[in-house]
Amino acid sequence: MAAAFAPPLPDSWPNGLSSRVRSPEGRALGSPWPASARSAPGGEVVVGGVGLAEVADRFGTPLYVLDEAEVRARCRAYRAALPHAEVLYAAKAFLCSAMADWVAEEGLGLDVCSVGELRLAAAAGFPPQRMLLHGNAKSPEELRLALRLRVGRIVIDGLAEIPRLAALAIADEPQRVLVRVLPGVAAGHHTAVRTGVTGQKFGLSIEGGDAAEAVSRVLAQPSLALVGLHCHLGSQITGVEPYLAAIDRMVTLLAEIRDRHGVQFPELDLGGGHGVPYLAGDPELDLADFARRVRERLASACAEHGLSVPRLLVEPGRAVVGPAGVAIYRVLAVKHGTDGRVFVAVDGGMSDNPRPALYGARYQARLVGRSSQAEPCEVDVVGRYCEAGDVLVPGAQLPGDIRAGDLLAVPVAGAYQLSMASSYNLVGRPGVVAVRDGRARQLIRRETVEDFLSREVGR
Repeated sequence: MAAAFAPPLPDSWPNGLSSRVRSPEGRALGSPWPASARSAPGGEVVVGGVGLAEVADRFGTPLYVLDEAEVRARCRAYRAALPHAEVLYAAKAFLCSAMADWVAEEGLGLDVCSVGELRLAAAAGFPPQRMLLHGNAKSPEELRLALRLRVGRIVIDGLAEIPRLAALAIADEPQRVLVRVLPGVAAGHHTAVRTGVTGQKFGLSIEGGDAAEAVSRVLAQPSLALVGLHCHLGSQITGVEPYLAAIDRMVTLLAEIRDRHGVQFPELDLGGGHGVPYLAGDPELDLADFARRVRERLASACAEHGLSVPRLLVEPGRAVVGPAGVAIYRVLAVKHGTDGRVFVAVDGGMSDNPRPALYGARYQARLVGRSSQAEPCEVDVVGRYCEAGDVLVPGAQLPGDIRAGDLLAVPVAGAYQLSMASSYNLVGRPGVVAVRDGRARQLIRRETVEDFLSREVGR
């Protein structure tokens, strides 16, 4: 989606970081790397005009590198493809103050789901009216903060939430809300998670009548202003058909609500889950095709039922930040098993990226910072943590002379890695660095042992 972005490198980096890489000109690495990624002499890889080995030397490893231009280009791509829709970035994919700034400056809203995300966004100056609060079990603290900030919308996820929120809201200034429904649409057999079907902890079923009951109860609350319906089908969806099926069922429900209550809602939120490639050749959601077909289906379904066409909302997260991130690890050990298997152990692993251990997510790894003429061999890139399942990249193709001290880069690391990271084994979470125009700046510092000790309050 993003255009290639590879500005010239300066003779030296800011803050005294000298450059080994004198030119970004080289072969574009292509999908699934950031659009700006280029090969460079000496086995270096340049992203955003900055050498990955250089930032690893400067900031240490493990390290997450975000291509700011790629994030911004992906935000603009959504705005261009869906000019009449409201696009809200799903903060759960990854959030920090700089990310909130980029999203705000590119005209997107923000989908948050915790006090932490709310407070960080507010502290960063993100406009509350452009925020939407999610959560299947929102705490009183979250609801009170959202109401105090006057967030644009709160998504109601269960019947019990309606009286709680209504009691906290003010009738003179009704809080705008959406009702999250389960349309009963499977997101596809390639998706990692399905959240639009029954049996999930999220939302209210259309089929069972809970969604219609929630609408009736919300409409009876003067402190709540119901503005539309919401659904979320799952993650890593690469085809448009599930969204079209969801539109059909959601619009049918909108027509039933009109017939029963005499109201038409101005908004329809289709959630996110837009898939991106993690390996070369992986499928991804075609944004232009999605935008065109969703608009057409929404218009035709509303015409069939005699409804006004509601404004569309979408909530991409991974598709905005995932391909913009690269994780960098340093090899600590190489072990050759008696069965012929080769294990390449790095200084990160399941603590900073739990996705492979949780649901078998697949990645590729590349040697950076030195060139090698050795024949590639199949290795398992494993983490440093005390779990047998701590395998980052099984079956990776790496040079046969891979050794301790080498650097490995793993693309598509921007989403659901650091945001899901833990401090297992009391190992601190990695730092985050942004790159753009040949410059690197730290966004989040590395978590240290001192951070852990500071939380201890007694013995």
